[in-house]
Amino acid sequence: MRRQPGDLLNTAGVELWPGGLLRAHGNHHARALARATRVLRRKRDGRYLAARVPEGFVALLPGWRSEPGVDQALEALQTAESAARRRLRSPGCLPLHGLAGRLQQLGIDPDGYARRTGLALVAEPARLEFAGFDRYRRALWLRAGAANGWRQMQLAARRDGVILEAISGYRSHDYQLGIFERKLARGQQVAQILQVNAAPGYSEHHSGLALDLGTPGEPPAEESFEHTAAFGWLQANAAAHGFLMSYPRDNPHGIVYEPWHWRYQPGPGL
Repeated sequence: MRRQPGDLLNTAGVELWPGGLLRAHGNHHARALARATRVLRRKRDGRYLAARVPEGFVALLPGWRSEPGVDQALEALQTAESAARRRLRSPGCLPLHGLAGRLQQLGIDPDGYARRTGLALVAEPARLEFAGFDRYRRALWLRAGAANGWRQMQLAARRDGVILEAISGYRSHDYQLGIFERKLARGQQVAQILQVNAAPGYSEHHSGLALDLGTPGEPPAEESFEHTAAFGWLQANAAAHGFLMSYPRDNPHGIVYEPWHWRYQPGPGL
């Protein structure tokens, strides 16, 4: 029987992925990843640091033990394993320290941005559940409730003849920062980027509760999604599965209309 993927353990600088989900970068990586129970992955650029195999750790990046955040990641792994043995719940969210300085480097005043948009800082979950794969065969990570809600909603839509695809789910603060850096490098201004993307630390995707959705034949993250049968189905049925559209037209946050973006907000019956 094929091993089911485990959860994603999240720390400020390093993610601990379950074995079997990451693509190998060369033969050395392939041999290690094939045997790995956990892989340490650097969040800021996705580099693999080390793989945990039955006899210990295999280095995937020279000097990995001295990388910032590795000690915290190994401590989180030990804590999670101890909690699993004792059947304790994993910790909730990561601290938000360090975000203010990163926003100021982008020229974003956190207090002014929060007042102007009404958006709150969003902490990253310390643990995320595997929720299947997205359109691009990437692992999709969500909080446990959202993962279950997404699976049930996708199945319900399929029974009605509608195919829903996940375009993306959880995204880290580092990932959001990378979006800004790439767009700035292409010549866009911060104010222009903020019309489309929330500032790092303020995106609902950080929470592990938000999904960008699509359907076959429809380009991702385009307003034209509202004309599809998938969007019509979501309007009629998503709330029953705990999902609501976050950014309708003329939303108070100043974010462009996003018919593809849905957030898990379970009601009393869910």
